[in-house]
Amino acid sequence: MVVRSQSSAAGVLALLHEPDPLFKQHALNILSPLVPQFWAEISEHIALIESLYESEELSKEARHSAALLASKVYYFLGEYEEALSFALGAGDAFAQEAQTYGSEEFVETVISKAIDRYIQARSEERDGTIDKIDQRLQDIIKTIFDRCIAEKEYKQAIGIALESRRLDIISLIYNHTQDTSLLSYAMEAVLDAGFPLSYRDQVLQFLYPLFPPPTTRDGSPYILSITRLLITLNSPSLTVPLLVSLAPKQPLLAYQFAFDLVEGGAQDFLEGVRHNLPEGDEETKPTFDKLRNILTGQESVKLYLEFLKRNNHVDLVILKNTKDVLEPRSSIYHTALTLQNAFMHAGTTSDVFLRENLEWLGLASNWSKFSATAGLGVIHKGYFEQGMTILGPYLPQNGGESGVQGAAYSEGGALYALGLINAGCGSSVITYLRDTLKTSQGEIVQHGAALGLGVAGMGSSSLEAFEDLKNVLFMDSAVAGEASGYSMGLIMLGTAAAEPVKEMLQYARETSHEKIIRGLAVGVAFIFYGRQEEADETIQVLLAEKDPILRYGGVYTLALAYAGTSNNDAVRKLLHVAVSDTSDDVRRAAVTSLAFLLFKNPSHMPRIVQLLSESYNPHVRCGATLALGIACAGTGLQDAIEILEPMTRDGVDFVRQGAFIALGMILVQQSEALSPSLASTRAMYTKVVSDKHEDPMARFGAAIGQGFIDAGGRNVTISLQSRAGSKNTSAIVGMVMFCQFWYWYPLAHCASLAFEPTGIIGLDANLKVPKFDYISNAKPSLFAYPSSTKPPKKEAVTKVATAVLSTTAKAKAREKKKAAAEDAMELDDRAENTENKDVEADVEMKESAGPKDGDVPPMNRSVSNLAETSASSKSSKKMEPAFESRPNFSRVTPAQVAHISFPSDCRYRPVRPLSGHPPTEYKTGISHSLSYSASEKYAGGGGILILVDLRPEEESDLIEFEPPVEAAPPLPAATLPTGQTTTSTTSPHTSLDESAPEAEPPAPFEYPFDNDV
Repeated sequence: MVVRSQSSAAGVLALLHEPDPLFKQHALNILSPLVPQFWAEISEHIALIESLYESEELSKEARHSAALLASKVYYFLGEYEEALSFALGAGDAFAQEAQTYGSEEFVETVISKAIDRYIQARSEERDGTIDKIDQRLQDIIKTIFDRCIAEKEYKQAIGIALESRRLDIISLIYNHTQDTSLLSYAMEAVLDAGFPLSYRDQVLQFLYPLFPPPTTRDGSPYILSITRLLITLNSPSLTVPLLVSLAPKQPLLAYQFAFDLVEGGAQDFLEGVRHNLPEGDEETKPTFDKLRNILTGQESVKLYLEFLKRNNHVDLVILKNTKDVLEPRSSIYHTALTLQNAFMHAGTTSDVFLRENLEWLGLASNWSKFSATAGLGVIHKGYFEQGMTILGPYLPQNGGESGVQGAAYSEGGALYALGLINAGCGSSVITYLRDTLKTSQGEIVQHGAALGLGVAGMGSSSLEAFEDLKNVLFMDSAVAGEASGYSMGLIMLGTAAAEPVKEMLQYARETSHEKIIRGLAVGVAFIFYGRQEEADETIQVLLAEKDPILRYGGVYTLALAYAGTSNNDAVRKLLHVAVSDTSDDVRRAAVTSLAFLLFKNPSHMPRIVQLLSESYNPHVRCGATLALGIACAGTGLQDAIEILEPMTRDGVDFVRQGAFIALGMILVQQSEALSPSLASTRAMYTKVVSDKHEDPMARFGAAIGQGFIDAGGRNVTISLQSRAGSKNTSAIVGMVMFCQFWYWYPLAHCASLAFEPTGIIGLDANLKVPKFDYISNAKPSLFAYPSSTKPPKKEAVTKVATAVLSTTAKAKAREKKKAAAEDAMELDDRAENTENKDVEADVEMKESAGPKDGDVPPMNRSVSNLAETSASSKSSKKMEPAFESRPNFSRVTPAQVAHISFPSDCRYRPVRPLSGHPPTEYKTGISHSLSYSASEKYAGGGGILILVDLRPEEESDLIEFEPPVEAAPPLPAATLPTGQTTTSTTSPHTSLDESAPEAEPPAPFEYPFDNDV
């Protein structure tokens, strides 16, 4: 018997009009499963169904069935709010429906709407808009939490709890599981999801006591989470008790916390912790003294400086090739090579290239000379002990400027370099820079002093330094005022101080100098760094300004206020500005600024800027290149490279320039085994730099890209995250300043602030560096240094063939033919006499001599035999090992950290884990995005590790550091505009004294004209 399918619900709907409640209840129960098929027909009776839900005649069970039926009908009608309202009245009927097959989508949608309404109701309850939340809604949410805990979906429950501000649920889940990884998840969620600052701090302060006290015994995998939490709260009152509790019994862990805090903490925070640490008793005093020393930041800087010096792998052939093909008398080309050399030698203290090319260096003039001298600050970055000595010959003498013409550029560049050298630990030179700023009168020296003061005093919140810069600003000098504007923001970084912002914006509206307006606009952005909603009012004002430069500042204020949060509203605003603003500069800045919001999720960036990279507006395309470069820096992300490679052939020169720079950022510290595009990109750089017909801006970009791809002696990466996972403040600031190179090339030096040394530096309890090896569980080729570039071969001069007439050639051919015929007749006569004697020996030789490898005689060797031979020869080659042993103080890239382990018999063990990420399987020759998950987050990338000595009774074998040596003699041609050099190192200044008498002309001589060819 065939079952007939139901074609209508009219018969069942008729039962709803029956007077007997039992018929109505029966009809409601039957209609519920029919809704997916006949919802359109049932919806015509929705008013009747709603009246049945409100009827007192029906039983409670029947009313619940009516509410469920109405909810399902509204769901299919797309009225989800109404569906939720009736689902709340369905009671037990909705709970039973959740277990019915085929209703999953309906139930999930209603629950999702219930969560959204609950979150909104919680917000309204806090604001006082409503007195109490619907109890039925609370019951559903409680059911959701119970189900998540029962099914061990703890992260879902934590997400809902954070959104609805139910911190008690987080505590309940942790007490139930005792899993610290869930606390770390909650902390990362509240930090990366763009919650308001006040609530973010409330959650972090709630989570902090839940973490158990860290110990060295279990490796405490949550140490990095606690570090990030303390850095974000920026509260010495929480940090000091932790260090004090660890100092007596676990000093090694206290040292580790101190080093990790220095990685991401602001200067004022670290200074507050240092001053609040107690002196300690006889037993703990040495520990607290070491902690105070570590918290100055100088210990970390010295260790990384030594690491970069020891592992320097700069390829000087690349620099030499660039120097040979770029015209040194061109200011843009001279600056390009200066920046390339500075980036490649950043932090290595190696000025070999400069000393070998003094003649080239002497061709620098004016602002090129300023950039060349400032480049010394990048090369010697972190060498604060010898900074004044190295730059002494170039600094203003006797507290004032030199009267020598052209000396101001080298003096200003030296002051800027001094700030770069002391970035992150600049307390020792701030006073000197302030005094120089106040005593100098020339705008060029003031420009350098202001930039140096801003970089060295970044985040110090020094009102005295701010006032000194403001006094220079009010002189209304375009050059000095621009630097003062940037530096005022750097000094007050992240303070959101209302009065400084008011003064800066007021002056920006009054002055007529565009350079000053731009410096102040970006300075305001620095002041609101990380302040999120506190900056909203200022952002709104700036984006509504008529002056495009102030709107430009508004874009960067928005980007820095929400840096690293991936805030949807901020991204939406930037995209709107990128396609609607009337100024090309503002549109370019808006696209570039997306990188500062999304750098924690670099794999999302290519998808977001894909369409922007194809825009008709070249400025938008240029912004897309830098956005990809900054957000995906150091990742080797193939998706980003595939967007950038076509842009290197763009028809507009500055778009190509941006693409070259971005590729260098993305491919820094990549190997040919990991990134298939590396070799082709390097070859492309060489080709573009060498092409004299290429546009200067594109050649400039290619030179900078070469500098980035081999930055820091190939031992640094570019990362806007610290190793603990927090925002890397100096890196973000450095990249914002680098983006201003569009207007002012010397600001490009600030990119060095984003260079992060990548290595494992193990220290023992005495903060000494012991010798030991660890294991990298990956093939060496995956993370090896690039091979050195071979110098170009000199082509041998070949003689041109002599022309020969055709008649002469024919005559010679006839003579040769005749001679060959006569020789053949003589040979035939001799062969007849010796044929019988040699035939036997010839046969024996053919039988005994075997064919050579590769020959395939038809009889005794086959093609299959040849294949076997070739296969055996390949297998005989040495296979690449699956792991390698690496010594302490060697390079470990961020992607490699997840593969590092310490052998079981190793004497030393780190007190915290190297990384919180599992190792990733890498395959060569495939899209790198497939193997990108390990480097998606940079947290825990090696760095400085405090080690537990498992055999303390044995004598330690330490790595000896070279004692600080006296600075090498100054570069004699660093400031000479005409290429002349001087060997004197004791003169008061190395600039050329143009008032000195001219040199004698050369002696008379006769030119040998007869030797000319």
